[in-house]
Amino acid sequence: MNTPSAQFVTSRRIGGYDPIHQINMWGENFKSNSNLNTSASLIVEDMKLDDQSEDASHGSVGPSNHYDQEATKPVDKVKRRLAQNREAARKSRLRKKAYVQQLETSRLKLMQLEQELERARQQGLYIGGGLDTSHLGFSGTVNSGVAAFEMEYGHWVEEQTSHICELRNALSTPIGDLELRMLVESGMNQYFELFSMKAAAAKADVFYVMYGLWKTSAERFFMWIGGSRPSELLKVLKPHLLPMAEQQVLEVCNLQQSCQQAEEALSQGIDKLQQTLAETVGAGQLIDGSGMPHIRIALENLEALVTFVDQADHIRLETLRQMFRILTVRQAARGLLALGEYFERLRALSSLWATRPREPA
Repeated sequence: MNTPSAQFVTSRRIGGYDPIHQINMWGENFKSNSNLNTSASLIVEDMKLDDQSEDASHGSVGPSNHYDQEATKPVDKVKRRLAQNREAARKSRLRKKAYVQQLETSRLKLMQLEQELERARQQGLYIGGGLDTSHLGFSGTVNSGVAAFEMEYGHWVEEQTSHICELRNALSTPIGDLELRMLVESGMNQYFELFSMKAAAAKADVFYVMYGLWKTSAERFFMWIGGSRPSELLKVLKPHLLPMAEQQVLEVCNLQQSCQQAEEALSQGIDKLQQTLAETVGAGQLIDGSGMPHIRIALENLEALVTFVDQADHIRLETLRQMFRILTVRQAARGLLALGEYFERLRALSSLWATRPREPA
């Protein structure tokens, strides 16, 4: 977006260093395209299943021994795993079919809602406070993009919960790197799918995404521009990745520093945008007949928030890419498990907080 406010996102520098540009350069290391849904297959290709850091950390054998072990696996075991994968795919297709049917039902409800809104406007009953939609299964006013995202996100949480169980079981039993790689790829795809869903939702209602209205209360406590700070998540993950080789420790520390700089650049851009918007609104010319330029500037500033949300998710995406380039496949699996369990605990904490005993007034 070539608006003045968009410059806040792309041109902030800290001490002569441009962290946003640096993070944009991360993707070149993977020669990836811009399609979030296909990124995980590229990441998994870059994982070091048998690199020197794995040897140093775990005392594992060299590459030739690893592939010899994979080659000597019983054929029937591989066939069983493939059969399990086919069954899992079949169940996933059934869940998606049910989900599509649910979306279609919701679409019909939204169409009915729009008709009622139009009738209310024509009858002079719409005063700007929204229409009561409780009889349609919704509360308050409805944004079709937000409603679709909420259903998609509910489905995503279910899929992630199932995947976390798979990872936990896989790491607690003897399993080859080839099979573990498949689970890691699936987990990475889930997060990239979430980023894609959020990008669409931000275009529908950027405030809804930016302030985490789709998350639980405890998750919102840690919100930063539509999600968690990548640098803070790295702190959560690091204890679960040990032992790490010296080079891995260095690269993770460098990554964390780059994340902090990029986060600071975006935060400063948000502050500048708020200041500009406050000055525009404070001028008192938005409702003046001669204030059309001010209205246009104010709307452009608000539209720039979508760019901020997209940039924040881009930092999160590239952080995931870099982490799983640095890590071995087993460390990557442990990291995905730790990340999923972290968000599960936050959701559980929110439930406990909502149902806590309260003293009588």
